[in-house]
Amino acid sequence: MKESLSKVNHNHETYETPETLNGLEDMRSELTGYCYRMMGSIFEAEDAVQDTMIRAWQHQEQMRQQASLRAWMYRVATNVCLDRLRSAKRRALPMDLSEPAAAVTEPRESLPQHSWIWPAPGYVDDPGNILVSRETLRLSFIALLQLLPPRQRAVLILQEVFRWSAAETAGALEMTVAAVNSAMQRARATMAKAQLRSEALQADDNEVDEGLITRYVEAFEQYNITALLDLFQENGSLSMPPFTMWVQGGADIAAFYQITHSHCVGSRMVPVQVNGNRPAFAQYVPSGEDGLLVPWAIHVLELSGGKIAHVHHFIDAELFIRFGLPEHR
Repeated sequence: MKESLSKVNHNHETYETPETLNGLEDMRSELTGYCYRMMGSIFEAEDAVQDTMIRAWQHQEQMRQQASLRAWMYRVATNVCLDRLRSAKRRALPMDLSEPAAAVTEPRESLPQHSWIWPAPGYVDDPGNILVSRETLRLSFIALLQLLPPRQRAVLILQEVFRWSAAETAGALEMTVAAVNSAMQRARATMAKAQLRSEALQADDNEVDEGLITRYVEAFEQYNITALLDLFQENGSLSMPPFTMWVQGGADIAAFYQITHSHCVGSRMVPVQVNGNRPAFAQYVPSGEDGLLVPWAIHVLELSGGKIAHVHHFIDAELFIRFGLPEHR
């Protein structure tokens, strides 16, 4: 991922500058993608974009005087994000915070929502940026970005994700070109020496194995543990934010599925678009009320070598709202 960023072919000059205030809404999706990479949370990203839009409307005269509305909007969005990140702690994925569970028990220890990286729905980013989105919206890359100080993070995202020049980045962030180049150098150095465990999930299959995905859904809905285990790599793993525990290896995955059997049996899986169109499903579980199924988790699959390397189970009912999913099935 670190090497592939420089190969992304994207020129932000192809964007058409909005001519009217109504055109601001046309920028909402791309700004959400930018803020999501900055914040590591779709909850925070959408709120940051809403604040950005409000500030833009409140400063209409200043906005009309800008030579580049897009650069000005990114400046506003960056300032909103920097304000929100001023006292924030680094968000992470469970596998980057601890070793895999030594003993598999029912997960109990959890951390607050603001501790975790959360998935983003498919509408994040402009559809025309799919070559950028698929790689730079990966959960493992979002986790890597969170290692950077916020301003360095903004510089790297604008230059290596959205392919802005140093001069354009400097103008948008109210920095000198020299300061931008220095921030970029330090950001690259930090990312190069990072040793996050989740980085191993970056080198997965670019082409989704639809047969593997179908087998996963069938096995999970039938809660066939043997069939599920057959789909994982030998050293495969799974996690479940906001719980800190994560498990690795066939024996521990099997033990985890046995422990959660009573809760998950009878589940239904609904396909969803997540983080650059990664294979993902919304899991609905039985509520005990007349067969009603209610939201439980968003599954995001990481694939490698025709097998499952990892499954992220993001457990948060609010995600279903953000993804526009029904409240029951």
